[in-house]
Amino acid sequence: MNSIARADGATDRGPERVAAVRRRLSRHGPPRRPDGAPDFATVTLPEPECDQVRDLLVAEGVGTVVEIGLAYAGSALAIGEALLRTGARDPRHVVIDPFQYTAYDGVGWELLCAAGLDGVAELVTEPSQRFLARLAGAGFVADAAFVDGSHHFHNVFVDLHFLGEIVRPGGVVLLDDLWWPSVSAAVAYFETHLGWRPVPGALADGTTGPAGGRPRTGAYRLPGPRPAPDFREFRPFC
Repeated sequence: MNSIARADGATDRGPERVAAVRRRLSRHGPPRRPDGAPDFATVTLPEPECDQVRDLLVAEGVGTVVEIGLAYAGSALAIGEALLRTGARDPRHVVIDPFQYTAYDGVGWELLCAAGLDGVAELVTEPSQRFLARLAGAGFVADAAFVDGSHHFHNVFVDLHFLGEIVRPGGVVLLDDLWWPSVSAAVAYFETHLGWRPVPGALADGTTGPAGGRPRTGAYRLPGPRPAPDFREFRPFC
């Protein structure tokens, strides 16, 4: 794999250390805010939703997670905490964000390192639509994925297509910003034609959109085995 940075020297990977960094981030914001960077409160998943993401992934017993979008590391810290709490033998967190150093000045990655997750997390600094294709081609398998990258329909669709190959049958894909029609429309295709199903009760009582009350986050379980739909049976999905 190319464009991966893995830091060295982690000495304490305890989940309590991660939880402490998460709390500081939620209460005080990031340690610095680069000029022109996206607003922290706007792009960061709120702490209650991060707690729900953590709890769901712990319940799933995940050992390997792919995440699209790092930003200020709110969700990434929750995922890292979950990976440590499951007690997986070799936890792995592949984080994809081509804007981490251009828009965020590396703040999110620094927070992951400060939490002691530098031996677990890997940062990929190229577009997910390109990298996921190579990851799938290499036979990489994950237990779950969290998607909060591009909100353009075509990019979300491509991300989900390759995650459908990467995440194991029966695994889960979590998404942020479902309240955007472009994101929810992409997910609708996989529900309609590929058997993805909402995880009952997952990420409930979270933030909803100001218009229409759509939920911000969602979780979907992939079928097993993967279906192969007949193109002649295609039907509208949104």
